[in-house]
Amino acid sequence: MDTRQLAAFCAVVERRSFSQAAERLGVTQPAVSLQVRALEKRLGTQLLDRSGRRVEPTEAGLRLYRGAQRLLALEKQLVAEVGLEGDEELAGTFEIGASTGPGGIVLSQLLCEFGVQHPELHVTLWVFDTQTIVERVAERELELGVVGAARRHRGVVFEPFFRDPVVLVCPPGHPFAGKSVSIDELRGGDLIVMQEGAGVRQLLEDELRTAGTRLRDLDVRFELGLQESVLSAVRAGHGVTFISRRSVAADLEAGTLAEASVEGLELERDVFLVRAGGRAETRAARAFVDFARTRL
Repeated sequence: MDTRQLAAFCAVVERRSFSQAAERLGVTQPAVSLQVRALEKRLGTQLLDRSGRRVEPTEAGLRLYRGAQRLLALEKQLVAEVGLEGDEELAGTFEIGASTGPGGIVLSQLLCEFGVQHPELHVTLWVFDTQTIVERVAERELELGVVGAARRHRGVVFEPFFRDPVVLVCPPGHPFAGKSVSIDELRGGDLIVMQEGAGVRQLLEDELRTAGTRLRDLDVRFELGLQESVLSAVRAGHGVTFISRRSVAADLEAGTLAEASVEGLELERDVFLVRAGGRAETRAARAFVDFARTRL
């Protein structure tokens, strides 16, 4: 079976669009249409329903898609194993996604260092909340993700990457600065939190639940999106927030932010690699993970 036809068909199923599939594959839309029609002709059945606003797989198309994914993954694995790529310098593109905590500081620095070692490789980092990264990896829009929480999703697998302490930060002159405070004291501390879907927020909610309370009991005044939004508000003196310590290490060292601890909360999390189940690993992804583990 022609794997180019299968790749075109899978791209259309995943993007629900011939034009978007063509853009992803770097070919023209007529070329994608021709590959899919040839595949349908060979199999003697309709694989895609083109009657609606979005292209949808038929029942036969769904069965083929599941098998095609396994076959394409096996093809990549075989190419790597027989050494066709050899020891050549990494080239082409490497796209990785990360949630805002690890993506804001840790991953950006690591990727720049990795890129210096591999000048022929074009590196792209996409930053979203944890849930979005997991979904994009599951849909195979990203090969690899780095997230601050292992959200259950049957389309992906998680692998511990590094440990990340989460701290309460505040402006230097805040009453909490440098102190240990109780959970009750947070109710009057102008707590700012990230949006639902953020890994730090999930960790905080889990720990509060273990301690016998809930986030909504703390009179949260502001929910301000993701990491940069909450940090901007705290730096401006509008409240306090929980955040990855790695992300604010420079602020804490410079004295532009202060750190506090909360009695009864053990706020340290695993940061995870997330991959699509059954997807073969590329040389670039394998090289980056090996590189990163030596520096974390």
